[in-house]
Formats: sequence, structure tokens, C-alpha cells
Amino acid sequence: MVKKAELHVHLEGTATPALVRQMASRNGATLDFAIFKSDGEFAWTDFWEFLDCYDKAAATILTKDDYRLVTYDYLARCAREDTIYVEMFSSPDHAAEVGMSYKDHLDGIAAGIDDARKDFGIEGRIIVTCVRHFGADRALAVANLVASNPHPYVVGFGMGGDESRFHPADFAPAFHLAKKAGYQTTNHAGEFAGPESIRATLGTLPISRIGHGVRAIEDDDLLEELADRRIPLELCPGSNVATGLYESREKHPFRRFMDAGCVVTLNSDDPPYFATSIGREYEQAVKNYGLSETALKNITRNAISSAFCDEELKARLLSRI
Repeated sequence: MVKKAELHVHLEGTATPALVRQMASRNGATLDFAIFKSDGEFAWTDFWEFLDCYDKAAATILTKDDYRLVTYDYLARCAREDTIYVEMFSSPDHAAEVGMSYKDHLDGIAAGIDDARKDFGIEGRIIVTCVRHFGADRALAVANLVASNPHPYVVGFGMGGDESRFHPADFAPAFHLAKKAGYQTTNHAGEFAGPESIRATLGTLPISRIGHGVRAIEDDDLLEELADRRIPLELCPGSNVATGLYESREKHPFRRFMDAGCVVTLNSDDPPYFATSIGREYEQAVKNYGLSETALKNITRNAISSAFCDEELKARLLSRI
């Protein structure tokens, strides 16, 4: 089986329905069971219901050990699909909302990474993210946390959230602060907003990768620029189909990005919500885009080469492919 690597997955969004129930029971947390279907899976019908479901499920992550458990559980599932490296987006804003310190938040995730490495040989690293629709001041506060509290497993800074809110330029102070502190950065752009969102990101933020970026397919000049500048794209086909951007995986433009010469990677985004996994993304890429084993290995190499971890770890990971 081909070795895999993932650069775009939201840690709070990896918790399965069973794990969410387990944490709610353990913590005595109130759980809205309307977020589950009759078969036990998460229930939502559009992007806004998905966000609401996500927030209610993530609200059961209340302790440092919960973060350890969520991290370990996800990395274990990835390892069983021959994944060797995962960069996870973590949200200190969520942790703060439930009264958890930034240190405890990170220490919990780090413990999960250490336990998974020991048991499965998989490596994990953290990209701390701010939330776009929370505004520029909150983003700058998160960037300050990252810059002021270095952690060996925190390798980058990023931003997710509602692309329709604010302009990327509003977040330039936060991104430049993180960049000055030595962190590479990535931004969700060109998912629900169009190519202009990607252009605005490229023009105003010191990014190393683009999260999603799929709407670049609508702008030939932008597509050529991404290919020429070798800007890695964190593509998430299963997520884009589940949230209604594309009718099917067959109609997703993943192969067109490859054919245009872009640096592409495969990612699961929020796997239990989208009935996917990193293994399924690779399997579906073979089925729907006609990818060979060599092409899949090159996608894994793209991910590791584009990762924010140190060069020594990259070299060890590349030797495993």
C-alpha cells in the first residue's frame, strides 16, 4: 500500500461520533443529539449546518486529556491506512472558549502525537489556526500566542473560517508576526469564495501554501501562476463534494490541477463529517482520476516536501516512501 501524508485536517473535526459521545459522557457535557443521524453518524445538510454540528461536537473536547485522546485516535486511524505524517490544524480559540490554557491545549495534542509515534510510528505536527470570522484582533492574539510560546511540535500558523468575512489584508499583521517568528503559514482561500480570494491572499499574506484553492480552476492566469510559483495546494476533494461545491468526485478538478503542473496534495479536512479518510481520498483518486501508484507516491512526496516540519524529519519521511 502507498505511504500517505496529510497537510490539511482540522483536529477538532477528526473526532468521530462515537468519540464525541464518549467525551461528553466522561465530562458530563451537554450534548445535542440532533447532531447525529439515526445510524449514529453526524447529521447536517448544508455548510452552515455543518459548522453548527462541528461546533456542538467540538464542545465536548474539554480537557487536556481529551485533546490527547482526539489526537491519538486520529493518528492511529491514519497509521492503519499507511499514513506516515499528518499536519493538524488546532484551534486555541476553541480551547479558550472551554476555559483551557494555550499550554494545556498544546500539551494534550503533543501527548497524543508522542503516544501515536510510539505505538504506530506515525509523525504528527501542529499548525495553530485563527478563525477568520472572529476578526483581525483575535487573529493577532493567536499569532502572539504562537510567537511567544514556541513548542517543538508547532510548525506553522494558518487561518480558516468564513471567507466572506473581512479581507486577507486585515490579517497581514498576524501572518507577518508569525512569519517573523520563524513559522511558515497557510490560509484557506478559494473554497467557497472565488479566485479573487486566492489572489487577495497571494497579494497580501506571506503564505507558503494555500488551503483548498480549488476555485483557482476558474481563472487560467491564476492557475498558471500557482503552477509557475510552485505554491502547494491542500486539495480536499471529498470535502468539496460533501459541502456541495462539486456534484461528484468525477467532476472535481483535482486531475486538472495536476495536468496544469500544480503542486497538489490530498487531504481529508474534517473526515467523519464527510464520510472520508486520508486512505479513502487516495483510493478515490485512483478510481476517479486514473492515478497510478507512481502518481500517488508523487502526491505523498509533494505533501512531505511542502510540509512545515524540519528538513531532517522530511528526509526521514521521504526515505520511507
